[in-house]
Amino acid sequence: MDFSIIFIVFLVINTCLKLWLDKREIASILRHRSAVPEAFAQKITLQAHQKAADYSIETIRFSQKERWVSLLFLLIATFGGLIQQIYDFFTAWLGNGIWTQISIVGVFALISSLVDLPFSWISQFKIEEKYGFNTMKKSQFFKDLGISTLLSIALGLPLLAVIFWLWQVAGSLWWLWAWTFYVAFNFAVLWIYPNFIAPLFNKFENLPEGDLYNKINFLLQKVDFESNGLYVMDASKRNAKGNAYMTGFGKNKRIVFFDTLIKKLTPDEIEAVLAHELGHYKLKHIYKMMAVSFVFAFVVFALLDFASEADWFYKGLGVVLNDGTSHGVALILFSLVLPVFTFPFTPLASLSSRKHEFEADKFAVENANGRSLITALVKLFSDNASTLTPDPVYSAFYSSHPDASTRINAIEKILRNEQQ
Repeated sequence: MDFSIIFIVFLVINTCLKLWLDKREIASILRHRSAVPEAFAQKITLQAHQKAADYSIETIRFSQKERWVSLLFLLIATFGGLIQQIYDFFTAWLGNGIWTQISIVGVFALISSLVDLPFSWISQFKIEEKYGFNTMKKSQFFKDLGISTLLSIALGLPLLAVIFWLWQVAGSLWWLWAWTFYVAFNFAVLWIYPNFIAPLFNKFENLPEGDLYNKINFLLQKVDFESNGLYVMDASKRNAKGNAYMTGFGKNKRIVFFDTLIKKLTPDEIEAVLAHELGHYKLKHIYKMMAVSFVFAFVVFALLDFASEADWFYKGLGVVLNDGTSHGVALILFSLVLPVFTFPFTPLASLSSRKHEFEADKFAVENANGRSLITALVKLFSDNASTLTPDPVYSAFYSSHPDASTRINAIEKILRNEQQ
């Protein structure tokens, strides 16, 4: 069977599946919009519940529009001849060397980014602003865009150059060497991110001494976690949502609190939220996910090597090569088709992530105040307008975190067991 037919069949199945899941989610939210779920009746107002419902539905419908444009762009890029034209132009101008491959990938990435740009703008300044989340100035949007672009060039150019060079000189096992370099490159970026990349986008100040500072340090000592500093990030210059995270690895780990989180939660609640994040590290969730991603990358590089040597792969996606192979074209085509064939496996990744969230919650209850974790989650679900009534099938497919009711019920069960 022609590869183009296989690809289109999977594309149609994926599109229909996504639309069906969206329909279920919207129906579930609308069905429960008129009343706060009983478990949250005393914790969240009807107004907040309906705001979350409306926000969730609007973001889903907006993502559908974005998906249709992405689908159209995919068809134009492949069967419509866009990639063919980019390939023809640069091979006629520069030949078929490494710089040609980098140029092909770079120009396609630029065009793809320009297609996505209006959706980022509308999401930030229309939807997020409509529901009171956006605090970003338009000048900040363009500043972030400029920094992100320069950073992508600074990091992406050497990564591509080395991979294409290995592809050219390392023989049949080029993909294994490229994968090894890719893993090392990722570790290097993780190492430099806290000190050199993150400060390009945000300001980080030391967490001031006081009740919260003391609680956090006591918690770190209790769970035997070494940190390279406690910081507050000016997240409020972009949106009003609260969060906390840890970044880096080894001795270069940092704990970062959004300033919005500190304003919304009590010290006990922030301690409980951090205990959850610490649980991910202490239970080795971070390293397990990294291991899975690197194994996945190993398979991807191997499959890329296989596909790049197959004439049916290029022709099946609307590209005819006039000079043997094109590593740049192969990389673009593979990056476009991979999500189409891997989408049905999304629930497996979501299931693993939700399992980690339950385990981290249990760790937090054991090492901080479980009741404070519940009140913190209720505030965050409310302030971030997370729907309380998701469709179970939709959640099983997409959700990396358990829904609010399931998660809080699990925490309360742990607390009851501790009291017995």
